Amino acid sequence: MIDLKGHLAIVTGGSRGIGRSIAEALLEEGAKVAICGRDQATLAPAIREMSGSGRIVGQPCDVGRWSNVESFYSFVDRELGGVDILVNNAGVGRFGPVDQLSPDAWDEVIRTNLSGPFYFSHLAVPRMKQRGGGFILNIGSLAGKHPFASGAAYNASKFGLAGFTEAMMLDLRYSNIRVSTIMPGSVQTGFRGRSTSGSEWKLDPAAIASMAVHLVKTPARNLASRVEMRPSKPRRA
Repeated sequence: MIDLKGHLAIVTGGSRGIGRSIAEALLEEGAKVAICGRDQATLAPAIREMSGSGRIVGQPCDVGRWSNVESFYSFVDRELGGVDILVNNAGVGRFGPVDQLSPDAWDEVIRTNLSGPFYFSHLAVPRMKQRGGGFILNIGSLAGKHPFASGAAYNASKFGLAGFTEAMMLDLRYSNIRVSTIMPGSVQTGFRGRSTSGSEWKLDPAAIASMAVHLVKTPARNLASRVEMRPSKPRRA
């Protein structure tokens, strides 16, 4: 297994939920981690709470805004000096029937969930090549293969992310950059504004983080290009 001590990692949406769990898991492995989030009120305390390692930095960033992403990479170059691991985790959900979903809501979901991973990967790849390789992990969703009513924007973004991930894997496999995706089912994070009460059957964010670290640490000759994770006992209808 690969030793992650001293590796340089970026985790988008790293201030809470799945991203926070992945950032914490990478820190436990000895990596240096840069996180971002749109909400400074959430980002600042997250950085403070994880600062005991001395290896966590962060800056606000709207991943769906190219200028924001460029600014974040300038910050990362200054604070970390490069990137070995990129976890594209940041995501939003806006839901409703097509005729009731506003163009602004559609744009926000596609920008964040699909353009964001492209922007971050586009800037990560030359930095990884300069360092001899790396690992890009996209946090997708089973909504990227199973559509549902009122999910037009979210499904489109996650179906697109699945295709983007596989194409990027083929682009980069001979540059020593591995690309993979984790596609979780229901996760106990309060996503979509729902309470976590009564959702103990859902996946634990820590389980997603454990899988993420396992994938990154797997010897470089191996690649699990897609991992689907589901609750073992989903709630019965």
